[in-house]
Amino acid sequence: MAFMANHAHNSSCSHASGSSHSHQHHHFHGGRAFGIAIVLNVAFVVMEFMYGFMAHSMALVADAGHNLSDVFALVLASWAAFLMRRPPDQRYTYGLRGSSILAALVNAGLLLVACGAIAWEALRRLVVPVSVDGVTVSLVAGVGILVNSFSAWLFFAGSKEDLNVRGAFLHMLADAVISLGVVVSGVVILFTGWDWLDPFVSLAVVMVILWGSWGLLRDSLNLALHAVPAHIDITAVQEFLCSLPGVVDVHDLHIWGMSTRESALTVHLVLKDGHPGQAFINKASQQLQDRFSIHHSTLQIELGDVEHGCNLRG
Repeated sequence: MAFMANHAHNSSCSHASGSSHSHQHHHFHGGRAFGIAIVLNVAFVVMEFMYGFMAHSMALVADAGHNLSDVFALVLASWAAFLMRRPPDQRYTYGLRGSSILAALVNAGLLLVACGAIAWEALRRLVVPVSVDGVTVSLVAGVGILVNSFSAWLFFAGSKEDLNVRGAFLHMLADAVISLGVVVSGVVILFTGWDWLDPFVSLAVVMVILWGSWGLLRDSLNLALHAVPAHIDITAVQEFLCSLPGVVDVHDLHIWGMSTRESALTVHLVLKDGHPGQAFINKASQQLQDRFSIHHSTLQIELGDVEHGCNLRG
């Protein structure tokens, strides 16, 4: 005999989750941050492309191309954040929260594509060096450091709570590092005439981007495959459930990311005395949210006996 207790959107979990979201928005205003960053980066991309061609700088043109991919990534992340606020309906019972996971995955892919394009052109320039205007390169890249550092700062507050925002933060931080490398190469080229340094710096920057993007790609791919979110210890969750009063067995425990900021759980709890009442369900669900950031939990109660041993079974 089993009883289903669902702590979902129309129950107390909805209230708890909503309060959590309001707390996040108090610190991070996503819509405004995305809007400011998009406007700044569009203006900078236009300027960087123009001066990159004028200065014959592969580093500037490559950086402009990378910044353009970041503009698309920001637009995509912003659109996903908007879709996350769409309420559930009869077809999409969780709303469109999963769009943020897809956006994070696409953003990680865009970073890899941008790295490939930059590396290819940089290798070509190493074989056939082109004269570079070091003054223009340094000045324009200096503006890039300011624009990208400010954009990264806009996303810093939300980068620890939302993988999608973290992707935007990494994009902007990588751009700031790129711009710093381009400034250094421009100054050195100005005083030494080493034109080969321009594509060499581009390759070095590619390695920095790849190093910083691997975690984003791994985490977004795991979420897309419904893996347990990286910040949740499933063993600790199982131990907590086993410690609940009257629970003699835990099985069919599943935890996955509903979005880049919300997690869900389903589990069967075996209690020797049967259903413990709604207060038990509400308290357990609230503790799952407070201790493990699991916002939507479904607890199925089963009648058991003392022969059960509390353990994790798939």
